[in-house]
Amino acid sequence: MTLPPPPSLPHTAAPLFEDQPFIVSWNIPDLVCNRYNISLDTSPFKGVATPAKVPDQFLSLFYTDRLGLYPHVDHTGRKKFYGGIPQRSNLRESINKARADVNYYIPSRTTRGLAVIDWEEWRPLWDRNWGTKRIYQTLSLAHAMEMEKKALTALQAMEKAKEQFQLAARSLMSHTLALGRSMRPNYLWGFYLFPNCYNYGWQERSYTGQCSEEVKRQNDQLLWLWESSTALYPSAYLQASLADSHKAALMVRNRIQEALRVSAMSPRRCTAPVFVYTRPVFTDQNRRFLSQVDLVSTIGESAAVGASGAVLWGASSDYDDKASCEALSSYLSSTLNPYIANVTAATQLCGNFLCRGNGRCIRKKYNSDHYLHLSPGNFKVARVQNRYLVQGRPTLADLKTLSQKFTCQCYEGLNCTPRTYRELAKALIINVKQGLYKNANTLKKAARDHVQQASITKENVKKMKV
Repeated sequence: MTLPPPPSLPHTAAPLFEDQPFIVSWNIPDLVCNRYNISLDTSPFKGVATPAKVPDQFLSLFYTDRLGLYPHVDHTGRKKFYGGIPQRSNLRESINKARADVNYYIPSRTTRGLAVIDWEEWRPLWDRNWGTKRIYQTLSLAHAMEMEKKALTALQAMEKAKEQFQLAARSLMSHTLALGRSMRPNYLWGFYLFPNCYNYGWQERSYTGQCSEEVKRQNDQLLWLWESSTALYPSAYLQASLADSHKAALMVRNRIQEALRVSAMSPRRCTAPVFVYTRPVFTDQNRRFLSQVDLVSTIGESAAVGASGAVLWGASSDYDDKASCEALSSYLSSTLNPYIANVTAATQLCGNFLCRGNGRCIRKKYNSDHYLHLSPGNFKVARVQNRYLVQGRPTLADLKTLSQKFTCQCYEGLNCTPRTYRELAKALIINVKQGLYKNANTLKKAARDHVQQASITKENVKKMKV
């Protein structure tokens, strides 16, 4: 049977890790948990890092004090740092400081990983600086009137201030990204929270999660940012009001869909990868862990719509005593780790079978509720020798179901036309003969021999093409 051709999708960057279309990285502080000798099993994660000031990590998180001279205002004391607004910053000095920072936090020129810049005090588009961020508009207006020799009307001052602010913000952000790319090209550089969809309002009964046309238009204005970034890092943190709700899935999928959309706007040969920031707890109830349903709505959505991975982030206040560390340790072994092992194995299976190992599986209809999960009747996730391994093999029915619900996005320069039913049957026979899907005894031996690695080291990373 011949399947209909997949929709036209741009090629995307090859995965960070060979044969791993979707990964989950760990970025949670563990200092307190280590102090209490509470072990945290991070074996299913690809890349384990802490948000603390530690150099040479797989994920380097650059807060405001870790990269350059970031101009901003302290909202409590109204103290201005480095000019307060981008127009008053010293770009040359900031870049010089950023160069030293990159050398400190990412000392090796050959290792690979994620470089995330977390600058949240102001936004580069004038109209998005509302609420407490309106101070940057006020200061920019004062700066514009101060710099002009002639008197300005209120409208002229606002237009001048907006132009100056956006040009300076763009210059600072794009030059900082360019420096990072040139110094450490093997790291994927981008700004946390970009792009944003601002798709709040899930209290409404008719909530769809879709980004407004106005938000999309504004994101189109940030083309320079999408061109400068080698990865995008949108956020999909959940509030407790979204617990066990399908609205959480709607919110997350549309945020990722917007990230995929703007990534495709860049004229580069392939789209930049998208890594979705998630948390294991709710933002407003940081002692309450996400349920299995919530994990599907965040990590599961990320994998199904075409993200390259998820980053599990935690604040130091989330795990600051013995009880919270014990709860996290229990949650990892009981709920989170088995789910991550399931999803990452399912994305690998689908990519290998349906996409010929040359691409990742993506929903045919992004707004459907189809997920990349292993068939519970044919697979079992087992913890063997401190590693999570998959036992079982797919049936032809499993593969047909995948082909009905998913299509393929090819990696740069490769052909990944989805296999037909006949080709899937042939591929399944070949893989069974080769013993790709091993029985339990073989898996145990593989674990003892360290054939299959769950905690990936930098030497395992495949060369990236971005």
